[in-house]
Amino acid sequence: MVNFEFSAPGRILFGAGRSAEAATEIVGWGARILLVTGSRPERAAPLRDALLARGARLEEISLSREPHVEDLRSGVEAARTFQAQAVVAVGGGSVLDLGKAIAALAPSGSDPLDHLEVVGKGLPLSGPGLPFAAVPTTAGTGAEATRNAVLSTGTVKVSLRGPQLMPRLSVVDPGYAVGAPRDLTAWTGMDALTQLVEPLLSRFANPMTDALCRQGIPLSVRALPAALRDLHDLEARSDLALASLLSGMALANARLGAVHGLAAPLGGMFPCPHGAVCARLLVPAWKTNVAALERAGGSVRNRFQDASRLLAGRRDATIADGLEVLETMAAAAAAPPLSRWGMTESDIPAVRDAGMRASSMKGNPMELSPDEIDAILREAL
Repeated sequence: MVNFEFSAPGRILFGAGRSAEAATEIVGWGARILLVTGSRPERAAPLRDALLARGARLEEISLSREPHVEDLRSGVEAARTFQAQAVVAVGGGSVLDLGKAIAALAPSGSDPLDHLEVVGKGLPLSGPGLPFAAVPTTAGTGAEATRNAVLSTGTVKVSLRGPQLMPRLSVVDPGYAVGAPRDLTAWTGMDALTQLVEPLLSRFANPMTDALCRQGIPLSVRALPAALRDLHDLEARSDLALASLLSGMALANARLGAVHGLAAPLGGMFPCPHGAVCARLLVPAWKTNVAALERAGGSVRNRFQDASRLLAGRRDATIADGLEVLETMAAAAAAPPLSRWGMTESDIPAVRDAGMRASSMKGNPMELSPDEIDAILREAL
């Protein structure tokens, strides 16, 4: 028997045009709603109009960068001053992370540093948060289905974690991403693929997350090239949105691995988009892990073979075939080398040391040595 637990959003609405349907449920939580949007607040218009038509009173804040601790402090203050009864976030992963963190902290008003890992006290969140609805406009982070929020202190990215951060409602409308720029599409798509491959290989994998990853990996491999050929392909966008949702539920319950373990410090030290970093690290991390399989158990090798069959879409696919697919996907994503964001050879030790301490690194299928992690970074540089 396998012992595990599984967390997911309280309710999920999936499909083009579904965002407006959520308004009735959200207003049922309370009429005073804090709406969190990204750099293009007009994209929230369908849901905003539906909320207003149902008698909601809105206070709006917008985010045009990855969320910093100060953004969370000001957001919590805005929610408390407005006496918000619910929080809704419409945007990419950064916007959703800010929204869920505001919802979690607003009732108590406690400072983020009381609860942040690594840089803060790491205290557990106390009491329930405000009801929170997540409406993603990109397909990659899976933040609509996770119980953590990534925040920047200016020098490092850290997470706020707790069951209070899991959305009560997730509204996944693929139409929001139609026509998104190529780089955004490619890099967020590679983030989702990474979040499906790493949980399948994770030492914390369980039967539920395995099922999600086995459904999501073929979706990603098929849909991302199609979306890159035609940025307005709604079918491809729907498949990418579903893959992202599945990836969020997988990582929330099985953790990740070396790619995300290194992406966290890289994102804090350099101005690099998270998805671009994942796209750049996925191939070297796979190669390094495969080279270390000889010291892992047979079950780990079996997981790499399973992942390779899913990536290649063939029952007879080898681990080398899986690598070939990842190389093709990474080449199509065209993520620049890490040096493009200012990283140099001299930065490798600091990134490596921080990555080895990262929570995500604990999910890697085997423990990697400092030299092995250096090799991953050097190849991505």
